[in-house]
Amino acid sequence: MNHTESGATVQHRDYETEIVAILRSNLSPNLKQEQILAYHQNDIASAMAILSVEERRKLYSILGLQALPGILEYSENINVYLSELSSKGKVSVLSRLEASVAAEYLNSLDKAERHTLIQLLDEQTKQDISLLDSFDDQEIGSRMTTNYVSVRMGITVRQAMRRLVEQAADNDNISTIYVTDGDDTFVGAIDLKDLIIAREGTELSSIMLTSYPYVYTYELINDCIERIREYSEDSIPVLDTENKLQGVLISQDITDLVDKEMSEDYAKLAGLSAEEDLREPLKQSIGKRLPWLIILLGLGLVVSAVVGLFESIVEHVAIIVSFQSLILGMSGNVGTQSLAVTIRVLMDEQLSAKKKWFLVGKEARVGLINGVILGACSLLLVGAYLMLLKEQPPTFSFCVSACTALALLVAVLLSSLTGTVIPIILKKSGVDPAVASGPLITTVNDLVAVVSYYGLAWLLLIVLLGF
Repeated sequence: MNHTESGATVQHRDYETEIVAILRSNLSPNLKQEQILAYHQNDIASAMAILSVEERRKLYSILGLQALPGILEYSENINVYLSELSSKGKVSVLSRLEASVAAEYLNSLDKAERHTLIQLLDEQTKQDISLLDSFDDQEIGSRMTTNYVSVRMGITVRQAMRRLVEQAADNDNISTIYVTDGDDTFVGAIDLKDLIIAREGTELSSIMLTSYPYVYTYELINDCIERIREYSEDSIPVLDTENKLQGVLISQDITDLVDKEMSEDYAKLAGLSAEEDLREPLKQSIGKRLPWLIILLGLGLVVSAVVGLFESIVEHVAIIVSFQSLILGMSGNVGTQSLAVTIRVLMDEQLSAKKKWFLVGKEARVGLINGVILGACSLLLVGAYLMLLKEQPPTFSFCVSACTALALLVAVLLSSLTGTVIPIILKKSGVDPAVASGPLITTVNDLVAVVSYYGLAWLLLIVLLGF
């Protein structure tokens, strides 16, 4: 329920409930079909989740197998719904689904059932699925679709429009038309709008973009995901080693790839091997987290042991314990920022040693400047806090705040360096920096901050000033 600026209430319709009500009504099958198909396919897919198995089978019969594929592609439970169909129904739906979706479902079946269904598919669908299955899961080729429109170089706009109409019946990704030469080698791309407004006799070469981005089937997703995201195109052509057009990555595929990659990186930064979901078994979730937690427990004990070495300092100047969390917190924040920047840069496999050193130098400068600013703020705020609220003498207050400020400067500078250097070293050693860096840097920065803070407190407050 939303509120407009005038205060009126806007009531949003519950489409899923409406669809279920139509299905359960006493209307004739034809009228039910007409009314349900008037809703968006995504809403119908959502409504299927709240139906019983028998009600869904009734829905399949009412909608017909031709309408079902477009609906199922919006659902996260497509494998469940396909399993509720007869063999004939599965074949009919699989033939109309995106080849990548059909291939994923077939690969989830046992060998005998998969073989039976594949044999019943039409030849074009077999070829498309076979092509996708020829690539490893981490290769771009496994995520492409053959749902695209292409035309030959050398024809006129009028001829290209005719080819577009012919192919649009089977391929609905028509916002970009791809141009190939006589042997299917990719030449360029044409925006649908440019094709529509061009004069009939115009040569395609005059409206074709020859610098259109592309990727290769064999490229690893991790290696080119950043490049794909930067182009922001509705679809990107996928070529083989001979530059022949094999398929395209559509916007939905690109979005899914980017989301999955970001989710995996986020999970890795937390010390997990992959992102967890609600359906993951408890044992598997524990297995992902526990190894890193045991390692971090050991490193945490090291940090605690180091703190224990400075017990005599705390005995003499107990107030400094109050600001330990300040130093540790800022150190961790700075390290995480540097880590995020470094992981992003390291995605470029062609990064030279010179660029890596430049990155280290830049992060060191950023850390130094931030440390000076944060230290100055700490000097004033901590001093004022101790003098005004804790009623400490001005000399003592600002000596402690000076120690805190200097420790903050050192901790921020060193945290910037560790957040940059550690991922680079791990990458050089063949270890995924996204997996190991996050938890490791957090603990290392805690150690650095503790040593910096208490070490400077001992040197300045006790040795030099005699508090």
